[in-house]
Amino acid sequence: MAEKDKYRGEQRALCGICPAGCWVVVRFDDEGRIDTVRADERSSFGVICKLGERSSDIVYSKDRLRYPMRRKGAKGNYDFERISWDDAYDIIVTRLNRIKSEYGPEAASVYTGRGSFELAMCDVYQPRGVAVSSASSVLFPFGSPNTMGVGALCYVSFAMIAPHVTMGGMMINMFSDIENSDLIVVWGANPATDCPPLDLNRILKAHQKGARVVVIDPRKTMTANLENAEWVPIRPGTDGALALGMCRVIIQEELYDESFVAEWTEGFDDFARYVQHFRPEVVESITGVPAGTVLSLARKIADAEGAAPVMYSGLEYSDSGVQAIRATQVLWALAGQLDVPGGRCFTMPANTFPINRDGHIPNPDVRKALGRDRFPVYSSYRGESHAIALPESVLNGRPYQIRSLIILGGSMITAWPQPEIWRTTLNKLDFLVTIDRQLTADAAYADIVLPGTTMYEIESYMTYGPLFRIREKVIEPVGEARNDFFIMAELARRLGYGHLYPQSEDELLRHALKGSGFSLEDVLSAGGTVQMPTEIMQYKKWEKGLMRPDGATGFDTPSGKFEIASTILEEHGYDPLPVYTEPKEGPVS
Repeated sequence: MAEKDKYRGEQRALCGICPAGCWVVVRFDDEGRIDTVRADERSSFGVICKLGERSSDIVYSKDRLRYPMRRKGAKGNYDFERISWDDAYDIIVTRLNRIKSEYGPEAASVYTGRGSFELAMCDVYQPRGVAVSSASSVLFPFGSPNTMGVGALCYVSFAMIAPHVTMGGMMINMFSDIENSDLIVVWGANPATDCPPLDLNRILKAHQKGARVVVIDPRKTMTANLENAEWVPIRPGTDGALALGMCRVIIQEELYDESFVAEWTEGFDDFARYVQHFRPEVVESITGVPAGTVLSLARKIADAEGAAPVMYSGLEYSDSGVQAIRATQVLWALAGQLDVPGGRCFTMPANTFPINRDGHIPNPDVRKALGRDRFPVYSSYRGESHAIALPESVLNGRPYQIRSLIILGGSMITAWPQPEIWRTTLNKLDFLVTIDRQLTADAAYADIVLPGTTMYEIESYMTYGPLFRIREKVIEPVGEARNDFFIMAELARRLGYGHLYPQSEDELLRHALKGSGFSLEDVLSAGGTVQMPTEIMQYKKWEKGLMRPDGATGFDTPSGKFEIASTILEEHGYDPLPVYTEPKEGPVS
């Protein structure tokens, strides 16, 4: 287990402020409270962000939610009274069962935010058949198909849909080889403010060794202020046009990997014709990026001895985000920067610790999930509802009315555009429960508020590629706060199906390790951390049968190729090519 120096009052642990699981050293004050937190200097996973450094302020905040509470006054304010956990559960179970009896189980729903991203929550509660999810299946046995989450706003388009329909892999199967890159392109992301700042540290080390840095962003971010970094300002929402314009340059100047295109791509000829519209001067008129910069940047990516992209939500927070992201993936592939040293690479299949996925519960009727008609690809990849459909359901009863909602670790009012719509929506619900560490904006409309713990106050686990580490409890829960995982597991038990989820820390750890080759006793005897044997990195895996579960060569796509023209998107009625859509002006509808 993690070391604890009684004389210095320190413990090596995992940071408990966000789900990233950075390795830290926690120093305690004389009363056993967290005093300071610093990066664990003994580990390559030792890193800390500004939030982690201020851990004690967050854990012991005067505004910390400490006890279950129920509403006393009118909705829209924070007039609550303290109640017991038993009373809270009795109210929740009674109201859920009443709603089920009167309106059907689909009238009950769950929404999960980033506060639910603790790894065990994601691993155990995700719907069956889903690669990655932070949604909660806790109401599936109840009969409701309506689990939804913040993934509808971010991550899913960038890390799941776009890479999978194009290459057959997802972000969990990929990494940018920053350490060996000649050129680092930071696009729609700001690693200097990331939580955790892992990529920033990698960029700084590569930059010190001579790697060039280009930052494509409307703002001159902290990363763009690196010495000799090139800042490319761009009109928000036009990233797809820039990527397509650079693809045109690479095709026009024959800088692309001809053998890769001939043997391993689908749809290149149609794509080559389409991008002819994106001449550098046209791209300049759309994006504001000078035509000369479009040319020079395309050539830099193609000529680099390893071009590593660092991208994220700036690309997906726009109309046609999936297609914009796909355009950047095509750019990297054509430039010969896919799965090569210093480029955008696929992980070796065996170099991931195998967390047990048995016991996942399927969505009882995903066809009835809210928003499936409007967002079929999203719903297919996540096995869940799309939260943008919630206001229409609650306010207008289309396609049917959601009457109760549990919000776990999130705040829809502050996360989603047009907060007034979400205030009106939450206000009209028959019953609302929020689970968090603070009284969120959503809690102003809640009937019951439950106090969740920080991750300093729980026992769970983290994985880092092939490595598994137990997350030790650093402090006792503040007040009567409880681990979110077991708040939901206890709700399942009181609804009559608690046997479907681990009900204790011991059960949880044994469940996670099942089938890995390690027992809990093995992990404990090894000091709380174990690692799987790893494979040596190989590149261009599609040529070696390392991309598909059947061991055949090619990509894990319907055609077995890198699908510039996506079969999956076409089957769902979308344009198969990564086409550009002009961003809309005004508020999001």
